[in-house]
Amino acid sequence: MGLRDDLVAFATDAGFAKVGICRPDAAPETADRLAAFVDADMHGQMAWMAERMHWRGNAAALWPAAKSVIMLAEVYTPDHDPLVVLEQPDCAAISVYAQGRDYHDVVKKRLKRVGRWLIEQDPSAEIKVFVDTAPVMEKPLAQAAGLGWQGKHTNLLGRDLGSWFFLGAIFTTLDFEPDATEQSHCGNCTACLDICPTNAFPAPYRLDARRCISYLTIEHKGPVDLELRALMGNRIYGCDDCLAVCPWNKFAQDGRDAKYDPRADNLAPSLAVLAALDDADFRARFSGSPIKRIGRDRFVRNVLYAIGNSGNPTLADAAKPLVNDPDPAVADAARWAIDCLTTGT
Repeated sequence: MGLRDDLVAFATDAGFAKVGICRPDAAPETADRLAAFVDADMHGQMAWMAERMHWRGNAAALWPAAKSVIMLAEVYTPDHDPLVVLEQPDCAAISVYAQGRDYHDVVKKRLKRVGRWLIEQDPSAEIKVFVDTAPVMEKPLAQAAGLGWQGKHTNLLGRDLGSWFFLGAIFTTLDFEPDATEQSHCGNCTACLDICPTNAFPAPYRLDARRCISYLTIEHKGPVDLELRALMGNRIYGCDDCLAVCPWNKFAQDGRDAKYDPRADNLAPSLAVLAALDDADFRARFSGSPIKRIGRDRFVRNVLYAIGNSGNPTLADAAKPLVNDPDPAVADAARWAIDCLTTGT
């Protein structure tokens, strides 16, 4: 076998579910789509989306010496229905990807292993690895590399992967034959659009991040608009609704790495317990978790919105100690939650 086939075999053996290759300039439409998204202010407070747009919209500009982009998929398919917890209003719903170890660390370590192997095979090769932290538009590149396609919810899905997988990228100076671009197989299905609690999709294949619960719970700083709070339900970190209902999940591969298995206390944790976390408790509980990056204040703010949406008046006792919290958004959320539970509005 040639180097390309050996690479796919090694990466698969290392734990990746699928490998595809494209040119750095394989998604030329990305720049215009990104510009339109930002111009419409749909990126909300995510200023990093607008920064360095010449790199984010054109992977070839990020590292001009690169000739190939190796896109790799790593599955984390849950073995439980992530929507069941939404029927437990006293408990918190945490996105599946954040219920175990931080994927940034796990995927990057695996990417580096594949990268080191590649350099061993050809010492002239240069590489750079990326996992969701650089100005790289992974999803368009992954579609160009044949891993899947961006569905109507703008997330990537695959006929042989389903919805539940992370993406990693290895840019290299080696010149590999690219794979064929994948085409959309969504057909007339609108399940992902129909289930969205906040109507965050103004049209198929378009997302208004300002209404997305994943954005609101993770990226948005300060108070959330009153209209949207009531629509968040008990989702305190991320939202899996549009992923979970995708029919292509019947072909999803089982998760391979136990590091992504959910911690027992992240499956349906008590809202009352989470509301009582101070900064030290929060850091200890979510050590090694992607949840830790949003900090205690934003996390507890989200918990209080869920308490306000619970319909359980006894949970007002969990919110009362926080009405004078040093963080204004937390104090505001506590007052809102108490008002919802005591007046029913």
